[in-house]
Amino acid sequence: MNNSQPWEWPEPQWRGHVNKIRAGQSLLHPDPAMRWTDGANVAVLLSFDSDHETPSLRDGETSPGRMAQGEYGARVAVPRILELLRRYEAPASFYIPAVCALLRPDEVPTYVDNGHEVGVHGWIHERNTQLTYEQELDLLGRATEVLHKQSGAKPTGIRTPSWDFSDSTLNVIRELGFVYDSSLMADDEPYELVQEGSQTGIVEIPVEWIRDDAPYLMMDRYSGLRPYMPPRQLTQIWKDEFDAAYAANGVFQLTLHPHIIGHRSRLIVLEELMEYIRSHDGVWITTHENLAAHVASRITGPRTSNS
Repeated sequence: MNNSQPWEWPEPQWRGHVNKIRAGQSLLHPDPAMRWTDGANVAVLLSFDSDHETPSLRDGETSPGRMAQGEYGARVAVPRILELLRRYEAPASFYIPAVCALLRPDEVPTYVDNGHEVGVHGWIHERNTQLTYEQELDLLGRATEVLHKQSGAKPTGIRTPSWDFSDSTLNVIRELGFVYDSSLMADDEPYELVQEGSQTGIVEIPVEWIRDDAPYLMMDRYSGLRPYMPPRQLTQIWKDEFDAAYAANGVFQLTLHPHIIGHRSRLIVLEELMEYIRSHDGVWITTHENLAAHVASRITGPRTSNS
């Protein structure tokens, strides 16, 4: 690869970047009445990225203050979240870095005992785009083994740390045998991942920064990163997202972080949202794993191996 500027790239080069990983066929049933369990009008997917101390550890920021900020997520926020989910009878998906699972070996079993899914979220919340294929495969492979051992079942899904999806990530996902990924943003609804024009059979459950608590509520003392809206204003954004998904008979997917959403004045946002969602008829609240299994049968056509 030469060092030319993007505007100097020949057509095969820019097409190659664009076509490396693309959105394939939509996995929604064409008949809205047949899309979801029991004829529901919408599928609701709640997910929590239990990062705790790992973003700071990854960056070598190991002061007791930074460690305490991450510890809050596991010590205080997770129990509050589990209680809220219990009250609203809402199964959810928890994506946890292996280092967090090793720091607290009872956390993953607690998620499982409460009826929630556990998915892979890297080793130490690493940045995949800074890794080689071999490094990424090693870290995600070891992370999968840790969660398999602690949960009693091999995870079927992955969310890359910070949604950082490298040129190697899809190959690693296929090598490790994941059923679905939830890190990309090419649609509102689930779709199949296509790699360089070939079907993969991998379900993508798309995410979006709009439906993530971090952009609205994160705080960094030493940078310009500050919460930019009162939490209750955020409730309306997510209600609007839910309403649009409900009208389209689609998916409402939400990404949250215990150490962000789990504070008292912020958990109100999730509680008000759940009250609103539960006030509607025909709502199927399920895990990402169950949603992926539900739509996987919609994949048609030849699939390539990852040999």
